[in-house]
Amino acid sequence: MNKYLKILGYIVLAIVLLIGGLLTYLKTMLPNVGNPPEITIDRTADRIERGKYLANNVMVCIDCHSSRDWSKFAGPPIEGSYGKGGEVFDQKFGFPGKFVASNITPANLKNWTDGEIFRAITAGVGKDGRALFPIMPHISYGQLDEEDIKSVIAYIRTLEPIENKTDASEADFPMNFIINTIPQKPNFSKIPPKSDRIAYGKYLVTAASCNDCHTKQEKGKFVGAPFAGGFEFKFPDGSVVTSANITPHPTGIGNWTEEKFIARFKNYTDSSYVSPIIKPGEFQSMMPWTMYAGMTNEDLSAIYQYLKTLTPQQNIVTTFKQAK
Repeated sequence: MNKYLKILGYIVLAIVLLIGGLLTYLKTMLPNVGNPPEITIDRTADRIERGKYLANNVMVCIDCHSSRDWSKFAGPPIEGSYGKGGEVFDQKFGFPGKFVASNITPANLKNWTDGEIFRAITAGVGKDGRALFPIMPHISYGQLDEEDIKSVIAYIRTLEPIENKTDASEADFPMNFIINTIPQKPNFSKIPPKSDRIAYGKYLVTAASCNDCHTKQEKGKFVGAPFAGGFEFKFPDGSVVTSANITPHPTGIGNWTEEKFIARFKNYTDSSYVSPIIKPGEFQSMMPWTMYAGMTNEDLSAIYQYLKTLTPQQNIVTTFKQAK
């Protein structure tokens, strides 16, 4: 009996050492995406303008990195808060931890090189070597054209500096170890010609990270069919907003015309539109409609054309449920 207990003890010790070694590796050797590039980005007027369009209307960096006014429909960013950070994505939204959007104004990024910002956006590693949870979809951004990323950096360098120290992000166990395996070296592409509507639309969908919100997630993992909706966002009043199915199935956008799709966005740019005040329990949306509405008709058309090529997924989604 003692012999068998001794063997069992050795097995248990080996397992403990193996697990310990693995966790040590994850914490000390990863992420490993290389050093930030040594670049200095020219802040030309054209580059800044392109970056402004991307950051406000396509990639919507300003949405997450500002304060949103949830007393109004779709929580538009509050004037004077652009880039200050502080929006929280935590366990109540199904995330494996508390992740806080950082301050991306020059007040916080003044000691960051352009290369360090570039690496954070495209590879998910901060200035201090810390892995960033992909609330900021760095995996998608790492597939874009390098020039677009540089344009975004040029633009955020022009934001009004706002002194605002945000809380540190904290991942729950075991994500606090797994998170180090997520960052990856970027795999850049070139912007397809606008004449190639499908490829160009796919590029824009990647830049806008539509898949991230329109695919069901649990604890940071995709568990639903791509673009079929189902990601739940719970509001403090107990109501639940669920992302819509945007595949070309009748339960998604299968019966939508291109004109209807574009109008769904552009309604929010109408000169007469005013974001309505939303009382607790009334219909609300996580989708930053007023920001995406700033996309050009040409770009929205390309997105529609690409979405129509997706595999149709049957999934009836109730996009809003009042508190019980």
